[in-house]
Amino acid sequence: MKLIRTAYNFIIILVLAMLAAGCASPNLLDKENAAVGAGFKVITPTKPDQVALLKKLPADKVTPINYHGKLYYVLPDPANNQAYVGGPKQYQAYQQFRRRQEHNYETYEATPDTVTVVEVNAMDWGGWGGWGPMGDLGEPGWY
Repeated sequence: MKLIRTAYNFIIILVLAMLAAGCASPNLLDKENAAVGAGFKVITPTKPDQVALLKKLPADKVTPINYHGKLYYVLPDPANNQAYVGGPKQYQAYQQFRRRQEHNYETYEATPDTVTVVEVNAMDWGGWGGWGPMGDLGEPGWY
């Protein structure tokens, strides 16, 4: 009985996590994907000063931070208590990824909502082979 309850609780938590991920801002998700693609490392703050610094940063913006004399770029993800951290090279790559994402978004052309069935049905499907009751190899065709 305890095993069933544990499995049930696990499924509930998994479903809630998926719903929360689905509600995430697509813009922040795009930025996170660009950061990872550019070579940013995912860091989970463990020290109190790191946690405090993470909470001070704007969640939807990459912020330059000078830490111990080195320049880092940080994209915080406070909802997951983590941050994406990279150096100047990773930040340049990140900017290129973001430009491409924005360009793709601006030039995206959605497919039409309706498909003309007449055009699809007018095609010669039999010429492809394998669509009839017996395919080219003698076994049943695609259904």
